[in-house]
Amino acid sequence: MDAVAEEISFKLSLLRTCLQEFPGSAIRLKSVDWFAWASAGASNAVLLTTSVGVAEILVTAKGVWVLTDEIEAARLRQEELHSSFEMVAIPWAKPQEREIFVKDIVGEGKIFTDFSSNSGEELLPQSLHVHRQVLLPSELERYRWVGRLASEAMSEVMRNAKPHWTEFQLAGAGAEALWSRGLHPALILCAGERRLPLYRHPIPTGEPLGRRAMLVFCARASGLYANLTRFVTFGNSNPEHLAKHKLVRDAEAIILNNTHSGQTLAHMYNVIKNAYAEREFQSAIDEHHQGGTTGYMAREVVAAPHTLQTLEVGMAVAWNPSVVGAKIEDTFVLGPDHTLENLTYDPHWPAFQVDNRFRPVPLEGA
Repeated sequence: MDAVAEEISFKLSLLRTCLQEFPGSAIRLKSVDWFAWASAGASNAVLLTTSVGVAEILVTAKGVWVLTDEIEAARLRQEELHSSFEMVAIPWAKPQEREIFVKDIVGEGKIFTDFSSNSGEELLPQSLHVHRQVLLPSELERYRWVGRLASEAMSEVMRNAKPHWTEFQLAGAGAEALWSRGLHPALILCAGERRLPLYRHPIPTGEPLGRRAMLVFCARASGLYANLTRFVTFGNSNPEHLAKHKLVRDAEAIILNNTHSGQTLAHMYNVIKNAYAEREFQSAIDEHHQGGTTGYMAREVVAAPHTLQTLEVGMAVAWNPSVVGAKIEDTFVLGPDHTLENLTYDPHWPAFQVDNRFRPVPLEGA
């Protein structure tokens, strides 16, 4: 059995165990994130920003099918899907036939789904959401590839950036660099000198960058998200700005040092909150979310005061501590013995060593 078939088989066994435990007759996976997880990295997305794709996976105790329409079937079969799946192609003008097929298979049995559009279907149990966040070795290999390409794209763009570029140009260069490497630009944020201190989620505009800029990627391939943030400066760095970048690096070091299996995300929220308070930036905890687990969504679960989910070995995290004008973000995987692997590390990007980790600093642009 090849690695993809083995991964799919393992995940089907998880889904079928769920059907036994709760119990139910079938599971329907329609969203882009769950489809990618169950298919070992295939995509059902056509519209880049969609949450529900053009195909779904139907799983029962005895069978597994991909249901789609005849427009998509050939491409999915030839370019996306492993042979583990049986394809069912429905005429595009007769979408009701998909529901007839499901009814014929499931009868009156209970159906669990990730996206409920039919009365009587129930949302997936929480235990499956936790399983999804623990990466298998084959998933981690794909994730390393996504993270490396995303960081290479980021470095390429920021080294080429010029102060007269507009935010649109910087974001466009980012999108081109990602697409050219086979990565989807699921999210690109950027801000130049004027807008950087104003907004935590700066959607690009036509303003010129000026003396400094921030670029944020949530880059997706094989269903997995690489999240990272970088800064570039043009001319002499402002000491106040450098001090803020140091603050977020130091706060992040505390967060990373506490990213251990068994810790709840609520505990991590309080770690971050205390790190800000110790540096007299108490308000920072309320000005932006601080990140959380990542993987098949840019944020699977965000750390908040009452988030009881615990971290486990094999989970990916993307923290993003920030204050006005400064932010730091990379994608890490939690390994055994409290180790963290930085999936978006670029050894050629300027960095300081903080608690034995190389952490990015603003690039001095040409």
